[in-house]
Amino acid sequence: MKQILFSNWHLMRFIRLGLGIAIIVQAIANRDTLFIFLGTAFTAMAIFNYGCCGTSGCYAPIKKQDNTNTQISYEEVVNK
Repeated sequence: MKQILFSNWHLMRFIRLGLGIAIIVQAIANRDTLFIFLGTAFTAMAIFNYGCCGTSGCYAPIKKQDNTNTQISYEEVVNK
């Protein structure tokens, strides 16, 4: 859990955190309960590093390369 909270901070996490805190502050000032939940969601997304798809929810596996050494022969084509 500590690793999730304290590692891999990037620009998008800082933007979500700032946006979440700003929404919470404005919601408290305007006494708007709905926006408190929205701000809490953005703040939680930043703190726990998850997005709409969840952590690595949109992950696409890397294709494994074929390491077999095959000889490729080329033939020269000449236009006459």
